[in-house]
Formats: sequence, C-alpha cells, structure tokens
Amino acid sequence: MNRMLKNILRKEHNTKKGESTAAFIFMGLSIIGMSVFFLIPFVDTFRRSFFDARGKTFIGLRGYVSVFGNEAFKLASMNTIKFISICIPLLMLVSLVISLLIRSIRPHGRFLKTTYLLPIAIPVAGIVILWQVLFNQRGIINGILTSVGIESIDFISSSAAFWVLIFTYLWKNSGYNMVLWLTGLDGIPITLYETAKVDGVNAWQSFWHITLPDLLPTVGLVFLLSLLNGFKVFREAYLVAGNYPHDSIYLLQHLFNNWFLNLDISRLCVVAVILCIVLLSIILLMQRFLWKVDRT
Repeated sequence: MNRMLKNILRKEHNTKKGESTAAFIFMGLSIIGMSVFFLIPFVDTFRRSFFDARGKTFIGLRGYVSVFGNEAFKLASMNTIKFISICIPLLMLVSLVISLLIRSIRPHGRFLKTTYLLPIAIPVAGIVILWQVLFNQRGIINGILTSVGIESIDFISSSAAFWVLIFTYLWKNSGYNMVLWLTGLDGIPITLYETAKVDGVNAWQSFWHITLPDLLPTVGLVFLLSLLNGFKVFREAYLVAGNYPHDSIYLLQHLFNNWFLNLDISRLCVVAVILCIVLLSIILLMQRFLWKVDRT
C-alpha cells in the first residue's frame, strides 16, 4: 500500500513538474517576443528622445521643450483630448443602452445583436466610401438638405468633419462595446432582479442599485478598450482628407505620420514617450479604481 501511494505521489509530482515546465516555456516565448518587438524598441525610443535625429548628439530635454512649444503638437493634442473626452462617454452610454435593450427583448435580440456587430467587419476602405457617399458636397445628406431649402454643408473640409468623425467612431465601435456590456450583464445573478421585483423595486431602481454596481468592473474594461480604439479612428480621417485634414480633425496620429515622413525622428520619439506615459498613467489609475471596487 505504501509503495502504491508513493508511486501515485511520484506520478502527480512528475505531472505537475511537466506542466510547470511547459508553462515556463510558453511564458518564456511570450516574454522574448514582447522584449524583441515592444520592450527593446521602446527603450531605444526613450533613449533617442534625448538625442538628435541621427541619435548621436545628446540634447537632453531640448527635444521635449521643442515638442511642447510646437503648434502642430498643441493642435493635435487638443483635438485628440477633445475627441476622446466626447467620444468615450458617448460610446459607453450608447452601447450600454443598446445592450440593455437587446437583453430586455431576448431571445429576439439576437438578430439585432448581429446587426450591430456588422460595422466591425466593414473594411476601412468601405467606411471611406460611405463617408464620400453620405457627406460629400454632392452626397446623400447634402442632397436631402438642398431639397428642403437648406444650404449644403462641406462636411469634409469644415469643422463639421469633427462630428462626422465622432459619428463614425460611435457607429463602428458600439457593437463591440455592446458585446462587452452583455458579458457583464450575463454575470449578474437573475435571482437579484427577481427578489427586487418581489420587493416592489421598479426598473430604474433595479438598474441603479443592482445592475450598475455589478457592472463596475466591466466599466473599467470598456473604458480602456474604448480609449485604445479611439486612436484607430485616424485611418478613416487620413484616407478621406490626407496628411493635412481640416484643423478640427488633425489628431496625434496625423502628427506621428507627418513627422515620420519628414524623418523628424527625435521629436517623434519624444511624442511617443509622452503618449506612452499618459496612457500608462490612465491605465494604472483605472486598475487602482478596479482594485478598490473588487475590495468593496
């Protein structure tokens, strides 16, 4: 009996050792890939932000001073902050409302759920064509405006381009966020709603005291993914309006692209470091918020 027990324990030990070895191998490969393609290049980018464009002459903080005093950087930064400040709250609110509506009409909401996910599958080039068809000077919207006696609007080359960009961002990302919200909603026990209904709690009170508190962890995830997706909207603006669009939609990604084309590597590295620090600070603050939520 003792010998059999020892054999069983030895097999379990060997199995766990093999699983640990496999885990370390896969983790090692991931760490190597992250180091080669992300960590080492970023360290070099951080180093080059203190050197000239050739990377040989040390200039200290002069590159940072030059960037913060650059008018194009100020314009791109303000537009990006404005865009994110408006889009993220709107996107989170709109996608949450959609997810609540779809969940309330189950199982008939499956078709609508698929419909809202379709914009994710549309290529960027298709969205650009949609821009041209809808918002061109001779597009559908201007055709409707002129037919009712309203003067046409130059959506692409005026301040209206900013709101077109916001509409595009909301339209393309609402379905993705809706899936995230639905996942969070599915994690809330249905018994809580049934008990609240028995106690006479109405729909608004149920949302405020049950749904919203239990969705707080999902709020952090949706916020971070919405923030990161907000930097991808540059593609549509770039394909429609080129390197130098209207001032209202000149974003940080335009600045990156133009400085890269001009081989202004030093200032490009400075902006990359600044953006990384800002995003990392936001992520850390959100993680701290989620940690406090989990503890409560």
